[in-house]
Amino acid sequence: MADRYDAVLVGAGIMGATLAALLHELDPAMRLLMLERLDGPALESSAAANNAGTGHAANCELNYTPQQADGSVATAKALAINAAFERSLEFWATLRERGALDTPAFLNSVPHISFVWGQGDVAFLQQRHQQLSALPAFAGMEWSTDRSELSDWMPLVMQGRSASEPVAATRICRGTDVDFGSLTRLYLKDLQRSGALELRTGCEVNDLTRKSNGDWSVQLSGGERVQTPFVFLGAGGGALPLLQRSGIPEAKAFAGFPVSGQWLVCGDAELANAHLAKVYGKAKVGAPPMSVPHLDTRFINGERSLLFGPFAGFSTKFLKQGSLLDLPRSVRPGNLLPMLQVGAGNFSLVQYLINQLRQSPEERLEALQQFLPQAKASDWSLSVAGQRVQIIKNGPKGGQLQLGTEVVAAADGSLAALLGASPGASTAVTIMLEVLERCFASRLATPAWQEQLKALFPSWGGDVLSSRSRNTAVLGL
Repeated sequence: MADRYDAVLVGAGIMGATLAALLHELDPAMRLLMLERLDGPALESSAAANNAGTGHAANCELNYTPQQADGSVATAKALAINAAFERSLEFWATLRERGALDTPAFLNSVPHISFVWGQGDVAFLQQRHQQLSALPAFAGMEWSTDRSELSDWMPLVMQGRSASEPVAATRICRGTDVDFGSLTRLYLKDLQRSGALELRTGCEVNDLTRKSNGDWSVQLSGGERVQTPFVFLGAGGGALPLLQRSGIPEAKAFAGFPVSGQWLVCGDAELANAHLAKVYGKAKVGAPPMSVPHLDTRFINGERSLLFGPFAGFSTKFLKQGSLLDLPRSVRPGNLLPMLQVGAGNFSLVQYLINQLRQSPEERLEALQQFLPQAKASDWSLSVAGQRVQIIKNGPKGGQLQLGTEVVAAADGSLAALLGASPGASTAVTIMLEVLERCFASRLATPAWQEQLKALFPSWGGDVLSSRSRNTAVLGL
């Protein structure tokens, strides 16, 4: 007889680890199994070197506030992302207060800066500042066109810059850099120590089938099967093929478009230590949102570094350590037309990827010098980052490319999968709470679980911003 678990979580990344942590807090008696195809947790998208490490709160990411026809900027998405990240901070603060999470091991305070040049973009940023700074979520946002002040904020960015060039920046000092790989391992270490979680590495899921009693039978590499009433597919780019294999009707609407990433990494420690900020620019006209360039202070495994990018590429792999056959194997009769429609209707994206693939080292250096005018090629090397699968969703208007994250769940709540990319990890807590709402609705409504949620999230049932000052103090931000 196959082993039975209360939940089986596929993928030992930040999403599955966050869900496991929440389930354990809500019901410590739950028996959890986590399956990871690689030799350890957080080796794919959650690995620090495979993502930007930005605590996405819409402080500096200009693509979250697109300009509208009347010149104003849309703020709804920025507010939603800011609230979602605040929920993550709230959860981490609670665990830190309990002595259950070593937050300095993965969380660092790093100012978030938006930086632009040219009259048109300066006007855009000023408008963005006027609208956002009037909102409580962004009340601490500073604005400056003063070169002396900007040199204090980001000295390397201002060194050697033409004095005739109009420049402007906004800054929020309560920004963060997050090592999501370290956070994942901390979650899992605590769960394993408590006995709540069994983690199996080097273990791949080959198949998912529904049994007559409503359980899922999960076939593992090697032929073993386990049973569970609930499956979560948090396997990054590997989630889509498994979702398709599950056979749930909800899976038919989805396909995937893989995009790879690269970073320029500074090899000069003195140079890296002279910059402390995440500086985000504005994507070029016609470029997709994923192309927003940024110069990032990073703390990876405790070491401070400096990265610039991302530079995009294309591969048919759905995972960095995946197969070139991932994309063709994902094609189904129900998603072929939407995939073709997206390819035909997103010429700018296709053109952008082609141009990125053709980029020479000199062209990448030129892009870097827009942020660091005095950058030298000898100080930087190219590093391959993670693989992301953007969502293609079939709807009333045909196939649509969705640059975000989406929870796909079976109607009965027995299975959920997470598809998509940024802001991903930063909003993991909010996204996993959505999984709970859709898949554990009856238990979530019980007084016992509501009491636990209120203990985990002091703002539960109200405005998440009400917990902000407490989160700031506890986490040292």
